[in-house]
Amino acid sequence: MFMLGNFLLAVAKLINFVLSAYIWVVIARAVITWVNADPYNPIVRFLRQATDPLLMKIRRVVPIMGGLDLSPMILILIIIFLQSFLVPTLQQIAVSLQ
Repeated sequence: MFMLGNFLLAVAKLINFVLSAYIWVVIARAVITWVNADPYNPIVRFLRQATDPLLMKIRRVVPIMGGLDLSPMILILIIIFLQSFLVPTLQQIAVSLQ
């Protein structure tokens, strides 16, 4: 069972890393909207393609209020919640299996 525990620990670390990296992608996407970025720039296109699917789902629920788009902040809060709940849960399960 120790192999399954180690596997779950590795998965928890990987999920934590991916979620942390995605937070930075969302932050970069928000910063890009503040400046007049070239929409054909590969980095700008990547940021939009990586974040738009989730941001659009949030925008359907929480519309833009007074020119202020709160969807990146809400997405970051959701990611932080997942990091605070999912990662420690996987770690505790992994420790209990060892």
